[in-house]
Amino acid sequence: MQAASGRDAPDRCPGAVQVHAAADGGLARVRLPGGRLPAEGLAVLRAAAADLGDPALELTSRGNVQVRALRPGAELELAARLSQAGLLPSDTHERVRNIIASPLSGRDGAGLVDVRPVVAAFDAGLCADPSLAALPGRFLATLDDGRGDVSPLGGDVGLHGDRLLLAGAPTTARTCGFPAGLTTPRTCGDPAGPTVAGGWDDPAELLLAAARAFLAERASQGGTAWRLAELTDGPARVAARLAATVDTGIGRRDGGAGPAVGRTPQAGGPVALTVVVPLGLLTQEQSAALVAASPGEIIVTPWRTVVVPDVPVDEAGAVEALLTAAGLVTDPASPWAGVTACAGRPGCAKALADVRADARAAVAGGLDHALPVHWIGCERRCGAPKGRHVEMLATADGYRVVS
Repeated sequence: MQAASGRDAPDRCPGAVQVHAAADGGLARVRLPGGRLPAEGLAVLRAAAADLGDPALELTSRGNVQVRALRPGAELELAARLSQAGLLPSDTHERVRNIIASPLSGRDGAGLVDVRPVVAAFDAGLCADPSLAALPGRFLATLDDGRGDVSPLGGDVGLHGDRLLLAGAPTTARTCGFPAGLTTPRTCGDPAGPTVAGGWDDPAELLLAAARAFLAERASQGGTAWRLAELTDGPARVAARLAATVDTGIGRRDGGAGPAVGRTPQAGGPVALTVVVPLGLLTQEQSAALVAASPGEIIVTPWRTVVVPDVPVDEAGAVEALLTAAGLVTDPASPWAGVTACAGRPGCAKALADVRADARAAVAGGLDHALPVHWIGCERRCGAPKGRHVEMLATADGYRVVS
């Protein structure tokens, strides 16, 4: 039996309103459900970073964006700008809008379902329920369209195709009637309403019910767990509250690989361009290039890449040239496709080195280690990618290689 969490305080994950006091100033995290960011929203973030803090935007391992080095009180101006741009729909729920989704869902034909409408419905339902503001800032929902990219990323609740996941474990709870429809549509057959055994009519409602069940189970265990897996028998007990059971085997692919760097054909003719953002730092020039390149929106992924979807195929070459000139990486063979780092010095007071500068020097000089490599400033291992990787761990005596 898994022991309950010993945490005795709520988490202090930063948000766009509740910022974190870092060594270099205020740190604000802007949630982007499903990673989707309208081009005009990126322009707002770009201007806010330049005016209020560090001009470079940080991409996170959950597909969100951070603004660093905010001056005292600048978070109020930032929140006002985000709200006006539609990037802050709820002051009370903004830290709990942690939703990762398959970045190319509904575009490249590789998934079983189009999860984009589910992301929007789940986000709206989350913000509309006052009780769900109590979710921890680290609680995560993953919406995988069945291709197996985001299910392995450690969500507390999630969907894999039509199956509910709890802390990564599949359950007997299924959904039917996806807004975009399954490849093989099914019907619930229960006009009186959804029942877990026969499937839920609305996948977003199933996820919302799972989030409420987490809060109820957490309260019954008398703890302040941040994640479902921290509860005693968390997945099984939350499943039981949904009249379901934890199942075995979902037939999904392991690994959690993101979209391939470069061009991906979309249905109907356009292409999606996936570019690497070196070390997850989006400069002012790069942000401007993405705004200019995007026909409507960009998608920030959990792998520190950005997808520019819906690019007409006859414009793809020019768009690639524009993004490459700004320092974004379109070559999948580039070492930048496998190098990540935490914030390090000077932004983090706990870091023992300027890991980003050292990572850049290592790439410029030729890497001595197999990819992927994650550079970290201390034992906390912030921002570490999922799966096997080499760690360059800063210590008082230099770097220690951990593989």
